[in-house]
Amino acid sequence: MANSKYEYVKSFELEDEVMLPNLILVRIDGRDFSRFSQVHEFEKPNDEAALNLMNSCSFAVLEEYPDIIFAYGYSDEYSFVFKKTSRFYQRRASKILSLVASFFASAYVTKWKEFFPQRKLEYSPSFTSKVVSCASPEVLQAYLAWRQQDCHANNQYETCFWMLVKSGKTISEAQEVLKDTQKQQKNELLFQKFGINYKTLPELFRQGSCLFKKKVIIIDLPIEIWFSMKATKISLLNNMIGAHLKICVIFFVLCFVEETVKHDENGNPVKRLRRKAVLVHSENIAGRSFWNEHPSLYNDIGHFTKDIGRVEPDFVRSFRFESKLLPLTWVVVRIDGSHFHSWPLQFADVMLWFSDVHEFEKPNDEQALKLMNSCAVAVLEEFEDIHFAYGVSDEYSFVLKRESELYKSHSSKIISAIASLFTSTYVIRWGDFFPHKELKYPPSFDGRAVCYPTYKILLDYLAWRQVDCHINNQYNTCFWMLVKSGKTKTQSQDYLKGTQTREKNELLSSQFGIEYNTLPLIFRMGSSVFRSKEAVAVKNGVVVSGKKPKPKPKREGEVVVDHCNIIERGFWEEHPHILSYS
Repeated sequence: MANSKYEYVKSFELEDEVMLPNLILVRIDGRDFSRFSQVHEFEKPNDEAALNLMNSCSFAVLEEYPDIIFAYGYSDEYSFVFKKTSRFYQRRASKILSLVASFFASAYVTKWKEFFPQRKLEYSPSFTSKVVSCASPEVLQAYLAWRQQDCHANNQYETCFWMLVKSGKTISEAQEVLKDTQKQQKNELLFQKFGINYKTLPELFRQGSCLFKKKVIIIDLPIEIWFSMKATKISLLNNMIGAHLKICVIFFVLCFVEETVKHDENGNPVKRLRRKAVLVHSENIAGRSFWNEHPSLYNDIGHFTKDIGRVEPDFVRSFRFESKLLPLTWVVVRIDGSHFHSWPLQFADVMLWFSDVHEFEKPNDEQALKLMNSCAVAVLEEFEDIHFAYGVSDEYSFVLKRESELYKSHSSKIISAIASLFTSTYVIRWGDFFPHKELKYPPSFDGRAVCYPTYKILLDYLAWRQVDCHINNQYNTCFWMLVKSGKTKTQSQDYLKGTQTREKNELLSSQFGIEYNTLPLIFRMGSSVFRSKEAVAVKNGVVVSGKKPKPKPKREGEVVVDHCNIIERGFWEEHPHILSYS
Protein backbone atom coordinates (compact mmCIF):
# COMPACT_ATOMS: atom_id res chain seq x y z
CA MET A 1 0.00 0.00 0.00
CA ALA A 2 1.10 3.56 -0.64
CA ASN A 3 2.03 5.70 2.33
CA SER A 4 -0.20 8.69 3.06
CA LYS A 5 -1.68 10.64 5.96
CA TYR A 6 -4.79 8.50 5.62
CA GLU A 7 -2.97 5.25 6.46
CA TYR A 8 -4.32 5.37 10.01
CA VAL A 9 -7.68 4.01 8.82
CA LYS A 10 -6.08 0.56 8.57
CA SER A 11 -6.13 0.43 12.37
CA PHE A 12 -9.90 -0.15 12.26
CA GLU A 13 -9.46 -3.53 10.58
CA LEU A 14 -10.01 -6.31 13.11
CA GLU A 15 -8.28 -9.67 13.22
CA ASP A 16 -10.59 -12.62 12.64
CA GLU A 17 -8.09 -15.47 12.67
CA VAL A 18 -9.43 -18.96 13.37
CA MET A 19 -6.97 -20.04 16.02
CA LEU A 20 -5.20 -23.38 15.99
CA PRO A 21 -5.93 -26.20 16.72
CA ASN A 22 -9.52 -25.45 15.62
CA LEU A 23 -10.56 -26.97 12.29
CA ILE A 24 -11.77 -24.51 9.66
CA LEU A 25 -15.05 -25.33 7.93
CA VAL A 26 -16.68 -23.06 5.34
CA ARG A 27 -20.34 -23.52 4.52
CA ILE A 28 -21.88 -21.88 1.46
CA ASP A 29 -25.60 -21.55 0.68
CA GLY A 30 -27.30 -20.44 -2.51
CA ARG A 31 -28.63 -16.91 -2.05
CA ASP A 32 -32.40 -16.88 -2.69
CA PHE A 33 -32.11 -20.10 -4.66
CA SER A 34 -35.83 -20.76 -4.27
CA ARG A 35 -36.36 -17.88 -6.71
CA PHE A 36 -33.33 -18.89 -8.78
CA SER A 37 -34.62 -22.45 -9.18
CA GLN A 38 -38.07 -21.16 -10.13
CA VAL A 39 -36.77 -18.71 -12.74
CA HIS A 40 -34.56 -21.41 -14.26
CA GLU A 41 -37.30 -24.05 -14.08
CA PHE A 42 -35.45 -26.61 -11.98
CA GLU A 43 -37.26 -29.92 -11.69
CA LYS A 44 -39.01 -30.49 -8.34
CA PRO A 45 -38.27 -31.86 -5.81
CA ASN A 46 -34.76 -32.54 -7.18
CA ASP A 47 -33.06 -31.48 -10.38
CA GLU A 48 -30.23 -33.92 -11.15
CA ALA A 49 -28.49 -31.53 -13.53
CA ALA A 50 -28.52 -28.76 -10.90
CA LEU A 51 -27.10 -31.11 -8.26
CA ASN A 52 -24.55 -32.33 -10.77
CA LEU A 53 -23.53 -28.71 -11.37
CA MET A 54 -23.14 -28.07 -7.63
CA ASN A 55 -20.95 -31.18 -7.33
CA SER A 56 -18.79 -30.15 -10.27
CA CYS A 57 -18.27 -26.68 -8.75
CA SER A 58 -17.26 -28.28 -5.46
CA PHE A 59 -14.79 -30.47 -7.30
CA ALA A 60 -13.33 -27.30 -8.82
CA VAL A 61 -13.01 -25.76 -5.34
CA LEU A 62 -11.03 -28.73 -4.04
CA GLU A 63 -8.88 -28.72 -7.14
CA GLU A 64 -8.19 -25.00 -6.70
CA TYR A 65 -7.43 -25.03 -2.95
CA PRO A 66 -5.14 -27.88 -1.80
CA ASP A 67 -5.84 -27.18 1.89
CA ILE A 68 -9.49 -28.21 1.50
CA ILE A 69 -9.53 -31.92 2.28
CA PHE A 70 -13.22 -32.79 2.50
CA ALA A 71 -16.58 -31.42 1.33
CA TYR A 72 -20.22 -32.38 1.73
CA GLY A 73 -23.28 -30.89 0.08
CA TYR A 74 -26.87 -31.27 -0.99
CA SER A 75 -29.48 -29.04 -2.63
CA ASP A 76 -27.91 -25.54 -2.84
CA GLU A 77 -25.41 -25.84 0.00
CA TYR A 78 -21.89 -27.19 0.43
CA SER A 79 -19.51 -27.44 3.39
CA PHE A 80 -15.72 -27.45 2.92
CA VAL A 81 -13.28 -28.71 5.56
CA PHE A 82 -9.65 -27.55 5.64
CA LYS A 83 -6.78 -29.71 6.85
CA LYS A 84 -6.03 -29.23 10.53
CA THR A 85 -2.62 -27.62 9.89
CA SER A 86 -3.88 -25.16 7.27
CA ARG A 87 -2.40 -21.67 7.22
CA PHE A 88 -4.48 -20.62 4.23
CA TYR A 89 -4.80 -16.81 4.13
CA GLN A 90 -3.28 -16.75 7.63
CA ARG A 91 -6.55 -18.47 8.75
CA ARG A 92 -8.44 -15.15 8.42
CA ALA A 93 -12.12 -16.07 8.43
CA SER A 94 -13.48 -13.25 6.25
CA LYS A 95 -10.88 -13.81 3.55
CA ILE A 96 -11.42 -17.56 3.48
CA LEU A 97 -15.23 -17.55 3.45
CA SER A 98 -15.42 -14.85 0.77
CA LEU A 99 -12.85 -16.53 -1.45
CA VAL A 100 -14.61 -19.91 -1.34
CA ALA A 101 -18.03 -18.35 -2.07
CA SER A 102 -16.57 -16.20 -4.82
CA PHE A 103 -14.77 -19.04 -6.58
CA PHE A 104 -17.81 -21.31 -6.26
CA ALA A 105 -20.04 -18.66 -7.87
CA SER A 106 -17.47 -18.15 -10.61
CA ALA A 107 -17.32 -21.87 -11.33
CA TYR A 108 -21.13 -22.10 -11.27
CA VAL A 109 -21.47 -19.58 -14.07
CA THR A 110 -18.51 -21.00 -16.02
CA LYS A 111 -19.96 -24.52 -15.94
CA TRP A 112 -23.63 -23.65 -16.44
CA LYS A 113 -23.70 -24.56 -20.14
CA GLU A 114 -22.16 -27.96 -19.44
CA PHE A 115 -25.23 -28.95 -17.47
CA PHE A 116 -27.92 -26.76 -19.04
CA PRO A 117 -26.83 -26.42 -22.68
CA GLN A 118 -30.30 -25.40 -23.85
CA ARG A 119 -31.14 -23.11 -20.95
CA LYS A 120 -30.05 -19.47 -20.60
CA LEU A 121 -28.61 -18.26 -17.32
CA GLU A 122 -31.05 -15.43 -16.67
CA TYR A 123 -29.12 -13.57 -13.98
CA SER A 124 -26.03 -13.79 -11.80
CA PRO A 125 -26.25 -16.42 -9.04
CA SER A 126 -24.66 -15.69 -5.69
CA PHE A 127 -23.92 -17.46 -2.45
CA THR A 128 -23.62 -16.57 1.22
CA SER A 129 -21.01 -18.30 3.33
CA LYS A 130 -19.75 -18.56 6.88
CA VAL A 131 -16.87 -20.10 8.80
CA VAL A 132 -17.64 -22.73 11.42
CA SER A 133 -14.80 -23.31 13.83
CA CYS A 134 -14.63 -26.93 15.00
CA ALA A 135 -12.65 -27.43 18.19
CA SER A 136 -12.08 -31.14 17.54
CA PRO A 137 -12.81 -33.94 15.05
CA GLU A 138 -15.76 -34.91 17.26
CA VAL A 139 -17.33 -31.49 16.73
CA LEU A 140 -16.77 -31.82 12.98
CA GLN A 141 -18.38 -35.26 13.11
CA ALA A 142 -21.44 -33.77 14.82
CA TYR A 143 -21.62 -31.04 12.18
CA LEU A 144 -21.48 -33.53 9.30
CA ALA A 145 -24.10 -35.76 10.93
CA TRP A 146 -26.33 -32.71 11.41
CA ARG A 147 -26.06 -31.68 7.76
CA GLN A 148 -26.68 -35.19 6.44
CA GLN A 149 -29.66 -35.68 8.73
CA ASP A 150 -30.97 -32.33 7.52
CA CYS A 151 -30.49 -33.48 3.92
CA HIS A 152 -32.62 -36.57 4.57
CA ALA A 153 -35.38 -34.71 6.45
CA ASN A 154 -35.63 -31.91 3.89
CA ASN A 155 -35.59 -34.27 0.91
CA GLN A 156 -38.27 -36.51 2.42
CA TYR A 157 -40.51 -33.51 3.09
CA GLU A 158 -39.89 -31.97 -0.34
CA THR A 159 -40.58 -35.28 -2.08
CA CYS A 160 -43.92 -35.61 -0.29
CA PHE A 161 -44.79 -31.96 -0.82
CA TRP A 162 -44.14 -31.86 -4.56
CA MET A 163 -45.87 -35.19 -5.18
CA LEU A 164 -48.94 -33.76 -3.46
CA VAL A 165 -48.75 -30.55 -5.51
CA LYS A 166 -48.31 -32.51 -8.74
CA SER A 167 -51.34 -34.60 -7.81
CA GLY A 168 -53.51 -31.47 -7.76
CA LYS A 169 -53.29 -30.02 -4.26
CA THR A 170 -52.48 -26.37 -3.72
CA ILE A 171 -49.32 -25.35 -1.90
CA SER A 172 -51.24 -24.51 1.30
CA GLU A 173 -53.17 -27.79 1.11
CA ALA A 174 -49.97 -29.79 0.70
CA GLN A 175 -48.40 -27.98 3.65
CA GLU A 176 -51.45 -28.73 5.77
CA VAL A 177 -51.37 -32.46 4.89
CA LEU A 178 -47.70 -32.68 5.96
CA LYS A 179 -48.01 -30.59 9.11
CA ASP A 180 -46.61 -32.42 12.17
CA THR A 181 -46.08 -35.68 10.21
CA GLN A 182 -43.21 -37.93 11.24
CA LYS A 183 -40.69 -39.83 9.13
CA GLN A 184 -42.71 -43.08 9.03
CA GLN A 185 -45.91 -41.25 8.12
CA LYS A 186 -44.21 -39.55 5.19
CA ASN A 187 -42.84 -42.88 3.97
CA GLU A 188 -46.32 -44.41 4.15
CA LEU A 189 -47.85 -41.43 2.30
CA LEU A 190 -45.36 -41.80 -0.55
CA PHE A 191 -45.86 -45.55 -0.84
CA GLN A 192 -49.63 -45.73 -0.40
CA LYS A 193 -50.61 -42.67 -2.43
CA PHE A 194 -47.89 -42.58 -5.10
CA GLY A 195 -46.34 -46.07 -5.06
CA ILE A 196 -42.92 -44.66 -4.13
CA ASN A 197 -40.59 -46.57 -1.82
CA TYR A 198 -38.53 -43.70 -0.39
CA LYS A 199 -35.50 -45.93 0.24
CA THR A 200 -35.25 -46.74 -3.47
CA LEU A 201 -34.93 -43.10 -4.52
CA PRO A 202 -31.44 -42.11 -5.76
CA GLU A 203 -29.01 -41.85 -2.86
CA LEU A 204 -27.83 -38.56 -4.35
CA PHE A 205 -31.17 -37.09 -3.28
CA ARG A 206 -31.44 -38.84 0.08
CA GLN A 207 -27.87 -38.68 1.33
CA GLY A 208 -26.18 -35.82 -0.52
CA SER A 209 -22.73 -35.76 -2.14
CA CYS A 210 -19.23 -35.72 -0.76
CA LEU A 211 -15.63 -34.99 -1.80
CA PHE A 212 -12.31 -35.84 -0.19
CA LYS A 213 -8.64 -36.44 -1.00
CA LYS A 214 -6.58 -39.56 -1.61
CA LYS A 215 -3.32 -40.68 -3.30
CA VAL A 216 -2.91 -41.99 -6.86
CA ILE A 217 -0.32 -41.58 -9.67
CA ILE A 218 -0.61 -39.65 -12.91
CA ILE A 219 1.71 -37.81 -15.34
CA ASP A 220 1.21 -34.09 -15.86
CA LEU A 221 1.22 -32.08 -19.11
CA PRO A 222 3.00 -28.85 -20.18
CA ILE A 223 1.33 -25.68 -18.98
CA GLU A 224 0.03 -24.63 -22.41
CA ILE A 225 -1.76 -27.97 -22.70
CA TRP A 226 -3.04 -27.79 -19.11
CA PHE A 227 -5.42 -24.94 -19.88
CA SER A 228 -6.88 -26.69 -22.93
CA MET A 229 -7.17 -30.05 -21.15
CA LYS A 230 -8.73 -28.73 -17.94
CA ALA A 231 -12.17 -28.46 -19.51
CA THR A 232 -11.79 -31.94 -21.03
CA LYS A 233 -10.93 -33.45 -17.66
CA ILE A 234 -13.93 -31.78 -16.05
CA SER A 235 -16.18 -32.93 -18.90
CA LEU A 236 -14.95 -36.50 -18.43
CA LEU A 237 -15.68 -36.24 -14.70
CA ASN A 238 -19.17 -35.00 -15.42
CA ASN A 239 -19.83 -38.03 -17.63
CA MET A 240 -18.63 -40.28 -14.83
CA ILE A 241 -20.99 -38.53 -12.42
CA GLY A 242 -23.93 -38.99 -14.73
CA ALA A 243 -23.29 -42.72 -14.91
CA HIS A 244 -23.47 -43.07 -11.13
CA LEU A 245 -26.30 -40.71 -10.17
CA LYS A 246 -28.92 -43.45 -9.93
CA ILE A 247 -26.95 -45.98 -7.94
CA CYS A 248 -24.86 -44.30 -5.26
CA VAL A 249 -24.05 -41.32 -3.12
CA ILE A 250 -21.32 -39.46 -5.00
CA PHE A 251 -17.93 -38.86 -3.52
CA PHE A 252 -15.32 -36.92 -5.42
CA VAL A 253 -11.87 -37.87 -4.22
CA LEU A 254 -9.11 -35.42 -4.93
CA CYS A 255 -5.92 -37.41 -5.13
CA PHE A 256 -2.24 -36.80 -4.74
CA VAL A 257 -0.67 -37.54 -8.12
CA GLU A 258 2.91 -37.87 -9.19
CA GLU A 259 3.66 -35.13 -11.68
CA THR A 260 6.63 -34.22 -13.87
CA VAL A 261 7.48 -30.57 -13.16
CA LYS A 262 11.02 -30.36 -14.58
CA HIS A 263 13.98 -32.51 -15.66
CA ASP A 264 17.42 -32.98 -14.13
CA GLU A 265 20.74 -32.45 -15.95
CA ASN A 266 20.53 -35.95 -17.42
CA GLY A 267 17.04 -35.38 -18.83
CA ASN A 268 15.33 -37.54 -16.22
CA PRO A 269 11.93 -36.29 -15.03
CA VAL A 270 11.74 -34.79 -11.54
CA LYS A 271 8.36 -35.56 -9.99
CA ARG A 272 6.24 -34.25 -7.12
CA LEU A 273 2.76 -34.93 -5.77
CA ARG A 274 -0.36 -33.09 -6.91
CA ARG A 275 -4.08 -33.68 -6.45
CA LYS A 276 -6.60 -35.00 -8.94
CA ALA A 277 -10.09 -36.45 -8.71
CA VAL A 278 -11.53 -39.96 -8.64
CA LEU A 279 -14.95 -41.19 -7.47
CA VAL A 280 -15.91 -43.23 -4.41
CA HIS A 281 -19.23 -43.66 -2.59
CA SER A 282 -20.63 -44.31 0.86
CA GLU A 283 -23.87 -43.78 2.75
CA ASN A 284 -22.77 -42.35 6.11
CA ILE A 285 -20.30 -39.50 5.94
CA ALA A 286 -20.08 -39.16 9.75
CA GLY A 287 -19.61 -42.89 10.31
CA ARG A 288 -16.48 -43.97 12.12
CA SER A 289 -15.86 -46.94 9.81
CA PHE A 290 -16.03 -44.84 6.66
CA TRP A 291 -13.97 -41.95 7.98
CA ASN A 292 -11.21 -43.98 9.58
CA GLU A 293 -10.67 -46.28 6.62
CA HIS A 294 -9.34 -43.36 4.55
CA PRO A 295 -5.83 -42.27 5.68
CA SER A 296 -6.16 -38.95 3.82
CA LEU A 297 -9.05 -38.01 6.12
CA TYR A 298 -7.80 -39.07 9.53
CA ASN A 299 -4.24 -37.92 8.84
CA ASP A 300 -5.21 -34.45 7.63
CA ILE A 301 -8.28 -33.86 9.81
CA GLY A 302 -8.42 -36.44 12.62
CA HIS A 303 -10.02 -39.69 13.81
CA PHE A 304 -13.67 -40.26 14.66
CA THR A 305 -13.54 -42.40 17.83
CA LYS A 306 -17.20 -43.48 17.90
CA ASP A 307 -20.36 -43.34 15.82
CA ILE A 308 -22.85 -40.56 16.42
CA GLY A 309 -26.63 -40.63 16.58
CA ARG A 310 -28.53 -37.61 17.84
CA VAL A 311 -26.68 -34.32 17.50
CA GLU A 312 -26.64 -32.28 20.71
CA PRO A 313 -28.71 -29.05 20.51
CA ASP A 314 -25.78 -27.05 21.92
CA PHE A 315 -23.68 -28.14 18.97
CA VAL A 316 -26.37 -27.07 16.54
CA ARG A 317 -26.66 -23.66 18.21
CA SER A 318 -22.91 -23.16 17.90
CA PHE A 319 -22.99 -24.17 14.22
CA ARG A 320 -25.68 -21.56 13.57
CA PHE A 321 -23.89 -18.74 15.38
CA GLU A 322 -23.23 -15.60 13.31
CA SER A 323 -21.01 -12.68 14.34
CA LYS A 324 -22.54 -9.22 13.84
CA LEU A 325 -21.09 -5.89 12.78
CA LEU A 326 -21.27 -2.89 15.09
CA PRO A 327 -24.56 -0.98 14.69
CA LEU A 328 -24.73 2.66 13.56
CA THR A 329 -21.30 2.59 11.96
CA TRP A 330 -20.20 3.03 8.37
CA VAL A 331 -19.59 -0.49 7.10
CA VAL A 332 -17.22 -0.83 4.14
CA VAL A 333 -16.91 -4.14 2.33
CA ARG A 334 -13.74 -4.24 0.28
CA ILE A 335 -13.09 -6.96 -2.28
CA ASP A 336 -9.79 -7.65 -4.08
CA GLY A 337 -9.07 -9.83 -7.08
CA SER A 338 -7.33 -13.04 -6.08
CA HIS A 339 -4.19 -13.67 -8.15
CA PHE A 340 -5.01 -10.76 -10.49
CA HIS A 341 -1.74 -8.85 -10.22
CA SER A 342 0.05 -10.30 -7.20
CA TRP A 343 0.35 -13.60 -5.36
CA PRO A 344 0.67 -15.30 -8.74
CA LEU A 345 -0.58 -18.74 -9.67
CA GLN A 346 2.19 -21.27 -10.13
CA PHE A 347 2.13 -24.01 -12.74
CA ALA A 348 5.35 -26.06 -12.81
CA ASP A 349 8.15 -23.47 -12.68
CA VAL A 350 6.09 -20.73 -14.35
CA MET A 351 4.41 -17.96 -12.37
CA LEU A 352 1.20 -16.61 -13.87
CA TRP A 353 -1.22 -13.88 -12.84
CA PHE A 354 -4.82 -13.55 -14.01
CA SER A 355 -3.92 -10.36 -15.86
CA ASP A 356 -1.00 -12.11 -17.58
CA VAL A 357 -2.96 -15.19 -18.60
CA HIS A 358 -5.64 -12.99 -20.13
CA GLU A 359 -3.11 -10.59 -21.65
CA PHE A 360 -4.38 -7.41 -20.04
CA GLU A 361 -2.80 -4.28 -21.43
CA LYS A 362 -0.14 -2.72 -19.19
CA PRO A 363 -0.12 -0.54 -17.15
CA ASN A 364 -3.93 -0.25 -17.47
CA ASP A 365 -6.46 -2.25 -19.44
CA GLU A 366 -9.44 0.05 -19.93
CA GLN A 367 -11.80 -2.79 -20.85
CA ALA A 368 -10.85 -4.71 -17.70
CA LEU A 369 -11.52 -1.61 -15.58
CA LYS A 370 -14.88 -1.06 -17.28
CA LEU A 371 -15.80 -4.68 -16.59
CA MET A 372 -15.04 -4.11 -12.91
CA ASN A 373 -17.22 -0.99 -12.97
CA SER A 374 -20.07 -2.87 -14.61
CA CYS A 375 -19.95 -5.47 -11.83
CA ALA A 376 -19.95 -2.74 -9.18
CA VAL A 377 -23.03 -1.18 -10.79
CA ALA A 378 -24.75 -4.60 -10.64
CA VAL A 379 -23.96 -4.86 -6.92
CA LEU A 380 -25.47 -1.44 -6.16
CA GLU A 381 -28.53 -2.30 -8.23
CA GLU A 382 -28.97 -5.51 -6.24
CA PHE A 383 -28.40 -4.10 -2.73
CA GLU A 384 -30.24 -0.88 -1.94
CA ASP A 385 -28.34 -0.52 1.33
CA ILE A 386 -25.08 0.06 -0.59
CA HIS A 387 -24.95 3.80 -1.32
CA PHE A 388 -21.46 4.26 -2.74
CA ALA A 389 -18.60 2.26 -4.21
CA TYR A 390 -15.07 3.16 -5.20
CA GLY A 391 -12.81 1.00 -7.34
CA VAL A 392 -9.35 0.92 -8.82
CA SER A 393 -7.45 -1.85 -10.59
CA ASP A 394 -8.81 -5.18 -9.24
CA GLU A 395 -10.34 -3.85 -6.02
CA TYR A 396 -13.66 -2.29 -5.04
CA SER A 397 -14.95 -0.81 -1.78
CA PHE A 398 -18.70 -0.80 -1.07
CA VAL A 399 -20.16 1.57 1.53
CA LEU A 400 -23.37 0.57 3.31
CA LYS A 401 -25.68 3.19 4.69
CA ARG A 402 -25.12 3.93 8.36
CA GLU A 403 -28.50 2.53 9.46
CA SER A 404 -28.21 -0.63 7.37
CA GLU A 405 -29.58 -3.88 8.75
CA LEU A 406 -28.70 -5.94 5.67
CA TYR A 407 -28.65 -9.64 6.64
CA LYS A 408 -29.24 -8.53 10.24
CA SER A 409 -25.68 -7.15 10.15
CA HIS A 410 -24.18 -10.64 9.91
CA SER A 411 -20.74 -9.86 8.53
CA SER A 412 -20.11 -13.20 6.82
CA LYS A 413 -23.32 -13.07 4.81
CA ILE A 414 -22.77 -9.46 3.74
CA ILE A 415 -19.17 -10.06 2.64
CA SER A 416 -19.84 -13.32 0.80
CA ALA A 417 -23.03 -12.13 -0.92
CA ILE A 418 -21.25 -9.07 -2.34
CA ALA A 419 -18.08 -10.96 -3.31
CA SER A 420 -19.93 -13.84 -4.98
CA LEU A 421 -22.41 -11.61 -6.85
CA PHE A 422 -19.54 -9.43 -8.09
CA THR A 423 -17.66 -12.52 -9.26
CA SER A 424 -20.53 -14.25 -11.06
CA THR A 425 -21.37 -10.97 -12.80
CA TYR A 426 -17.71 -10.66 -13.82
CA VAL A 427 -17.88 -14.06 -15.53
CA ILE A 428 -21.26 -13.44 -17.17
CA ARG A 429 -20.25 -10.05 -18.56
CA TRP A 430 -16.71 -11.04 -19.59
CA GLY A 431 -17.79 -11.51 -23.21
CA ASP A 432 -19.35 -8.03 -23.31
CA PHE A 433 -15.96 -6.43 -22.69
CA PHE A 434 -13.69 -9.08 -24.20
CA PRO A 435 -15.71 -10.53 -27.10
CA HIS A 436 -12.62 -12.00 -28.77
CA LYS A 437 -10.84 -13.23 -25.64
CA GLU A 438 -11.64 -16.51 -23.90
CA LEU A 439 -11.96 -16.58 -20.12
CA LYS A 440 -9.30 -19.18 -19.32
CA TYR A 441 -10.37 -20.09 -15.80
CA PRO A 442 -12.77 -18.87 -13.08
CA PRO A 443 -11.66 -15.64 -11.37
CA SER A 444 -12.28 -15.03 -7.68
CA PHE A 445 -12.28 -12.18 -5.15
CA ASP A 446 -11.65 -12.12 -1.42
CA GLY A 447 -13.36 -9.66 0.89
CA ARG A 448 -13.49 -8.13 4.33
CA ALA A 449 -15.80 -5.79 6.24
CA VAL A 450 -14.60 -2.86 8.35
CA CYS A 451 -16.69 -0.60 10.58
CA TYR A 452 -15.78 3.10 10.61
CA PRO A 453 -17.31 5.01 13.53
CA THR A 454 -17.55 8.53 12.04
CA TYR A 455 -18.31 10.25 8.76
CA LYS A 456 -14.86 11.88 8.71
CA ILE A 457 -13.05 8.58 9.13
CA LEU A 458 -15.15 7.05 6.35
CA LEU A 459 -14.15 9.87 3.99
CA ASP A 460 -10.52 9.44 5.05
CA TYR A 461 -10.78 5.75 4.13
CA LEU A 462 -12.06 6.64 0.65
CA ALA A 463 -9.36 9.31 0.31
CA TRP A 464 -6.75 6.69 1.27
CA ARG A 465 -7.92 4.43 -1.54
CA GLN A 466 -7.78 7.26 -4.10
CA VAL A 467 -4.33 8.37 -2.96
CA ASP A 468 -3.25 4.77 -3.32
CA CYS A 469 -4.76 4.73 -6.81
CA HIS A 470 -2.69 7.76 -7.85
CA ILE A 471 0.61 6.58 -6.38
CA ASN A 472 0.31 3.06 -7.76
CA ASN A 473 -0.86 4.19 -11.18
CA GLN A 474 1.92 6.72 -11.54
CA TYR A 475 4.52 4.12 -10.55
CA ASN A 476 3.05 1.46 -12.84
CA THR A 477 2.88 3.87 -15.77
CA CYS A 478 6.58 4.68 -15.38
CA PHE A 479 7.50 1.05 -14.78
CA TRP A 480 5.76 -0.33 -17.86
CA MET A 481 7.00 2.46 -20.11
CA LEU A 482 10.54 1.59 -19.02
CA VAL A 483 9.93 -2.11 -19.64
CA LYS A 484 8.44 -1.40 -23.07
CA SER A 485 11.48 0.74 -23.89
CA GLY A 486 13.77 -2.26 -23.43
CA LYS A 487 14.71 -2.35 -19.75
CA THR A 488 14.20 -5.52 -17.71
CA LYS A 489 11.72 -5.48 -14.85
CA THR A 490 14.55 -5.51 -12.33
CA GLN A 491 16.29 -2.59 -14.07
CA SER A 492 13.00 -0.66 -14.15
CA GLN A 493 12.44 -1.25 -10.43
CA ASP A 494 15.96 -0.10 -9.61
CA TYR A 495 15.54 2.97 -11.83
CA LEU A 496 12.38 4.05 -10.00
CA LYS A 497 13.61 3.25 -6.50
CA GLY A 498 13.34 6.31 -4.26
CA THR A 499 11.82 8.58 -6.93
CA GLN A 500 9.13 11.08 -5.94
CA THR A 501 5.99 12.23 -7.76
CA ARG A 502 7.70 15.16 -9.53
CA GLU A 503 10.58 12.97 -10.70
CA LYS A 504 8.21 10.38 -12.14
CA ASN A 505 6.26 13.07 -13.97
CA GLU A 506 9.51 14.42 -15.43
CA LEU A 507 10.56 10.93 -16.48
CA LEU A 508 7.29 10.35 -18.36
CA SER A 509 7.44 13.77 -20.00
CA SER A 510 11.13 13.84 -20.97
CA GLN A 511 11.62 10.22 -22.03
CA PHE A 512 8.22 9.23 -23.35
CA GLY A 513 6.41 12.50 -24.13
CA ILE A 514 3.61 11.66 -21.69
CA GLU A 515 2.02 14.35 -19.55
CA TYR A 516 0.72 12.35 -16.60
CA ASN A 517 -2.13 14.75 -15.81
CA THR A 518 -3.56 14.26 -19.30
CA LEU A 519 -3.94 10.48 -18.92
CA PRO A 520 -7.55 9.20 -18.76
CA LEU A 521 -9.30 9.97 -15.48
CA ILE A 522 -10.33 6.34 -15.03
CA PHE A 523 -6.62 5.49 -14.61
CA ARG A 524 -5.68 8.43 -12.37
CA MET A 525 -8.84 8.87 -10.29
CA GLY A 526 -10.36 5.42 -10.18
CA SER A 527 -14.14 4.96 -10.43
CA SER A 528 -16.94 6.14 -8.14
CA VAL A 529 -20.32 4.43 -8.36
CA PHE A 530 -23.47 5.89 -6.83
CA ARG A 531 -27.14 6.65 -7.45
CA SER A 532 -27.86 9.92 -9.21
CA LYS A 533 -30.04 12.40 -7.33
CA GLU A 534 -31.23 13.99 -10.55
CA ALA A 535 -31.07 13.29 -14.28
CA VAL A 536 -27.47 13.47 -15.50
CA ALA A 537 -25.76 13.31 -18.88
CA VAL A 538 -23.87 10.09 -19.48
CA LYS A 539 -21.63 8.66 -22.17
CA ASN A 540 -21.00 4.92 -22.22
CA GLY A 541 -22.41 4.71 -18.71
CA VAL A 542 -20.08 7.38 -17.27
CA VAL A 543 -21.18 10.82 -16.01
CA VAL A 544 -20.27 13.65 -18.39
CA SER A 545 -19.49 16.66 -16.21
CA GLY A 546 -20.61 20.15 -17.09
CA LYS A 547 -23.19 19.13 -19.70
CA LYS A 548 -26.95 19.24 -19.69
CA PRO A 549 -28.77 15.93 -19.94
CA LYS A 550 -29.21 14.55 -23.43
CA PRO A 551 -32.60 13.24 -24.67
CA LYS A 552 -32.12 9.98 -22.79
CA PRO A 553 -30.20 10.80 -19.62
CA LYS A 554 -29.86 8.56 -16.61
CA ARG A 555 -32.99 8.90 -14.54
CA GLU A 556 -33.01 10.02 -10.93
CA GLY A 557 -31.99 7.16 -8.68
CA GLU A 558 -30.19 5.20 -11.38
CA VAL A 559 -26.68 3.96 -10.69
CA VAL A 560 -23.94 5.93 -12.46
CA VAL A 561 -20.15 5.78 -12.74
CA ASP A 562 -17.95 8.86 -12.37
CA HIS A 563 -14.19 9.46 -12.34
CA CYS A 564 -13.74 12.35 -9.97
CA ASN A 565 -11.79 13.69 -7.02
CA ILE A 566 -13.30 12.24 -3.84
CA ILE A 567 -10.42 13.36 -1.64
CA GLU A 568 -11.56 16.97 -1.63
CA ARG A 569 -14.77 17.65 0.28
CA GLY A 570 -16.24 19.44 -2.74
CA PHE A 571 -17.56 16.20 -4.25
CA TRP A 572 -19.39 15.26 -1.07
CA GLU A 573 -20.83 18.74 -0.66
CA GLU A 574 -22.18 18.57 -4.22
CA HIS A 575 -23.68 15.12 -3.60
CA PRO A 576 -24.90 15.11 0.02
CA HIS A 577 -27.58 12.53 -0.84
CA ILE A 578 -25.01 9.77 -1.45
CA LEU A 579 -24.25 9.14 2.19
CA SER A 580 -27.28 11.05 3.51
CA TYR A 581 -25.26 12.49 6.34
CA SER A 582 -24.57 16.08 7.35
